[in-house]
Amino acid sequence: MEKSRRTFLKHTAKGSAILAAGGILPGFSAKSYAAIPGANERVRVGVMGVNARGLALAQNFAKQPNCEVVSISDVDSRASQKCITKVEDIQKNRPTDVPDFRKALEQKDMDALIIAAPDHWHAPAAILAAKAGKHVYLEKPCSHNPHEGELLVAAQKKYKTVIQMGNQRRSWPNVIKGIQELKDGAIGRAYFGKGWYTNNRKSIGRGKEAAVPEWLDYDLWQGPAPRKAFRDNLIHYNWHWFWNWGTGEALNNGTHMIDLLRWGMGVDYPIRVTSSGGRYRYEDDWETPDTQVINLEFDNNSSMTWEGRSCNGKPLEGNTVGVVFYGEKGSLMIDGNAYTIFDLDGKVAKDVKNDLKIDARNLTNPAEALDALHFQNFFDGIRKGAPLNSDILSGHQSTLLCQLGNIALRTGGTLHTDPSNGRIKNNKEAQKLWKRTYQPGWEPTV
Repeated sequence: MEKSRRTFLKHTAKGSAILAAGGILPGFSAKSYAAIPGANERVRVGVMGVNARGLALAQNFAKQPNCEVVSISDVDSRASQKCITKVEDIQKNRPTDVPDFRKALEQKDMDALIIAAPDHWHAPAAILAAKAGKHVYLEKPCSHNPHEGELLVAAQKKYKTVIQMGNQRRSWPNVIKGIQELKDGAIGRAYFGKGWYTNNRKSIGRGKEAAVPEWLDYDLWQGPAPRKAFRDNLIHYNWHWFWNWGTGEALNNGTHMIDLLRWGMGVDYPIRVTSSGGRYRYEDDWETPDTQVINLEFDNNSSMTWEGRSCNGKPLEGNTVGVVFYGEKGSLMIDGNAYTIFDLDGKVAKDVKNDLKIDARNLTNPAEALDALHFQNFFDGIRKGAPLNSDILSGHQSTLLCQLGNIALRTGGTLHTDPSNGRIKNNKEAQKLWKRTYQPGWEPTV
């Protein structure tokens, strides 16, 4: 049986992208789904937060032949029912509707929790899951603030569960190849990196206080965040742009690019951080910057920058999102699951194309087939003890760089940081933003 399970997992790891894209693995059919060898070794997951990105994740996890979605948790009853129906259509088993994810954590038949709730819930929910002995697949960013990131790393060490952040590019084949070429010296020492994200987001207007809709558990939605009155322009997506719940574009999309830069350049924590920007395009309730540049310097004589433009979608380097590494012998650009190496004159030396379509402007499911490879790495970490492509310490480090950028912007100065842990030095105003205020009784603890 163990041999057949290993064979099955090896087979599905190679073919999961095909199945996730709607294809069928060789030798399998939808009708024989329940008879797959090793089916009793499926990873059983619950999904928390299924209105948008979580809905896409739930369906993608359900498509993996070595996984079963056993519960759906959301504060929006409409989102729950929609997701349950779609998941049932895929896996032919109906997941349980458990509105409060804390109740779902009590289920003995659940191995892992998939967290796609708003940012302010990411670390607190993951810590509760770890305490309950559940593994965690955690959408980026892994935390709302640096203190939570440190708590999350401590929780993983204490409870020994598998926690993987959803920076899926870490598992995309051509991204891995490109980063390896970088580390092998294709452009010499990479001393500067640039990342970016552009979009054409519209104004969110001026919201009004309103009665909480009957389909929404607003108290549970707010959870650890200090209570604020419900407004009609907050839920479901616009919470990203309010500091009480969200983290702005820097962590919403910048986390992915900063993570690639940090990975490729082999750096962990900076020594100096600056940031400029603001809410420039519209006058509305949006609090976080719609235009931002973050600069990070490291103690190995290197630096990186990230540019985010939420309300002007003109691409950089021909791409709406991407990174470029600059080195002694040339440069290397990563665009989706593709990369290009240039010489010092900007001439193309090598061009590795995308083999699967990616839509960077898709807010919920830009790369389903590729993301499935990240899921399989998560499963291998659970079932085989395999190294994670994005363990939670690495996830915290990349998230922290973006958080430091936001702190620098909000305090209007240069942050000097400890290169051993990223802690802010000699700046009391900035240090206050290392941790947030919590709703009494909801404080996360390890």
